Amino acid sequence: MNTNGVWKDKIAVVTGASSGIGAATSKRLAREGVQVVLVARRLDRLEKLAVEIRQAGGRAYPLPADLTLETDRSNLFREVTSLHGDVDLLVNNAGVGWYGYGVDMPWKTAWQILQVNVEAVVQLTLDFLRTMRRRNTGHIINVGSISGSLPSQGVAIYGATKSFLDNFTTALYRELTGTHVHVSVVRAGPVRTEFGEAALLQANGGHLPTGHVGVTADYVAWRIWKLMLHPRRVIYVPGWLRVVPWTELSFGWVIDKLGPLLLRKHDSIK
Repeated sequence: MNTNGVWKDKIAVVTGASSGIGAATSKRLAREGVQVVLVARRLDRLEKLAVEIRQAGGRAYPLPADLTLETDRSNLFREVTSLHGDVDLLVNNAGVGWYGYGVDMPWKTAWQILQVNVEAVVQLTLDFLRTMRRRNTGHIINVGSISGSLPSQGVAIYGATKSFLDNFTTALYRELTGTHVHVSVVRAGPVRTEFGEAALLQANGGHLPTGHVGVTADYVAWRIWKLMLHPRRVIYVPGWLRVVPWTELSFGWVIDKLGPLLLRKHDSIK
């Protein structure tokens, strides 16, 4: 059975669409006939991406928003529904990271991470989920991280937000059992994007050790597309990372000893 046509002409909202996984996912969806609302702070990059998508025959609509602001998040929901009607897919991809000793993180940075990685996801999910539940159709995909299952030195706040995302997604998935509304989480490992450079620009931030390794953003976008065609609660990207939660349970004591050494070594060569 060919399920690709199921998403043709549907409306999707992708946050963090100006680069990395968000941009790659937006282009992938547009190629499959999905109408994509591009959300991020940088309007110039959104407009450039929208032009690229349109030149390739797709449909894209840039909508700038600062997801640290509750007012921008509320306006986003109102504008999208006013201009495009009911949304069929929400991809909560926007995220802020930081690497280093937690004690060195300024509160403003911690606050921004919590605003984008937690508050924005919760507010947008609940807003769009209400209309999806009323219509009994739709899919929300939260782009998480394997760090949510593997508490690691250097990413204390970031990893905690992704752990929250795992719990939040799983609870909603179970609440929606028996409906045609799906909620999923993508537990991604290292991905080669600008995320590491962005983390380095944060106050007192260090360079992520995994910033230049891992899968491509296009590969993650492809896996997200497959998840849309065959919804389930969680996918690991790449797939072998499904062993990580068991690693923490079985060998967490090893990480307790080696993890701090790795952070100190990295800190000494900054």
